[in-house]
Amino acid sequence: MRAFVDRLAELETLRREYERDEASFVVVYGRRRVGKTTLLVEFLKEKRGLYFLSTEESEAQNRAAFKNLVADFTDDTLLRNASVERWDDLFDRLTQGNSERLVIVIDEFQYLGKANAAFPSIFQRIWDTVLSKRNVMVVLCGSLISLMLAQTLSYESPLYGRRTAQIRMGQIPFSYYGEFFDDLSKRDLVERYSVTGGVPKYIELFKDKADVLDAIQANVLNRNSFLYDEANFLLQKEVGEVGTYFSLIKAIAAGNRKLGAMASVLEVKQTSLSKYLKTLVDLDILEREVPATELRPEKSKKGLYRIKDNYLLFWFRYVFPNLGLLESGHSDVVMSRIRANFIDGHVGYVYESVCCEKVWEAAAKGRWPFTPAKVGRWWGIRDVEIDLVAVDASGEGIVFGECKFWKGPVGVNVLRDLERKAAVVPHKAEQIGYALFSIEGFTDELRSLAAGRADVLLME
Repeated sequence: MRAFVDRLAELETLRREYERDEASFVVVYGRRRVGKTTLLVEFLKEKRGLYFLSTEESEAQNRAAFKNLVADFTDDTLLRNASVERWDDLFDRLTQGNSERLVIVIDEFQYLGKANAAFPSIFQRIWDTVLSKRNVMVVLCGSLISLMLAQTLSYESPLYGRRTAQIRMGQIPFSYYGEFFDDLSKRDLVERYSVTGGVPKYIELFKDKADVLDAIQANVLNRNSFLYDEANFLLQKEVGEVGTYFSLIKAIAAGNRKLGAMASVLEVKQTSLSKYLKTLVDLDILEREVPATELRPEKSKKGLYRIKDNYLLFWFRYVFPNLGLLESGHSDVVMSRIRANFIDGHVGYVYESVCCEKVWEAAAKGRWPFTPAKVGRWWGIRDVEIDLVAVDASGEGIVFGECKFWKGPVGVNVLRDLERKAAVVPHKAEQIGYALFSIEGFTDELRSLAAGRADVLLME
């Protein structure tokens, strides 16, 4: 398994900031275990750099640990034995002398602001009076998104306007997922991705099991594995009222994706859910989607909410509702339920998002009829649902797609069904196409038909 996959755009941003003629100030943030530290360690290779990991200890203890790190870095015996009360003095000492550019990384920066609410103001002063005048690159990194936004990026933060770049670390796209494994079929990769998503730490846990269900048993249903309670830990660190958020995500995972349906299940008013949904969207846990043909998505009344994070989607579908069984030692019962429903109830749904990603890749390589402006699902008339619809910016081109995570090849009947469903979708496009996505290929009959039709795309 490779230690470092993708992150080319993020590395390029860091390299560009490193090559600035003046001081640079970069904010890197994203959920836990998504690979922020690995990115920074990779970037720091062969550079003069100091890496400091903040902890949830008091400000004084963090300052003492930073002082010792600076003393070792500068080989300053006097500083090592001194008592330092001001952060300013430590940064001043650290950046004196050597003309070679210095990279200063402060990881889990939000803990300093949590220990002392005034710390962002303190660091603003340090930046303005010391660091901005030195040959340095400062990187503030954090895994608690809400705190990092409040402390470094929001308009109310004392550090607002100081950054020269920011990187929000997302999960690794499926297109890079195969690089984590030596020899797995596309089917196996999608099945694993449906549980781990693009979180490198989760992916590592699944590499030693040949069967994805065995990996789930060992790493998600096992009460001694960190993934067993990871969802709880993630949300507790980010939000208050964890119970309310859990109930809301559980309702969505169970298929209650409309605001009205959520409110009905939770027995609350729709208006009371808005702040919770916004928070979960800001945290990249949820996203609001509308039919791909909607001209004004922000005004659409057809919005549905979906869980973006594959691990959380799996956990709230199969773990949270069965905690009683798992806690009482009956993981075998839960595992039998997963086996019966895993492909149709979970993997097939995630496969649709994999296919959407494939559309963008195909368009970038010139293998799509046009450059899409939007790619997504469609629903709304006569209970018709279409897995994938891609439309261009002008509205003159549209492609309807069906995504099948089956054991056998897809046949002509799927194309005919897609054509019937597409006929009810209102649009003004003159260029109409049909795309079929299949994890197990296509029948000879369908391949022969597609060969004679320019409007049919077969995507394996």
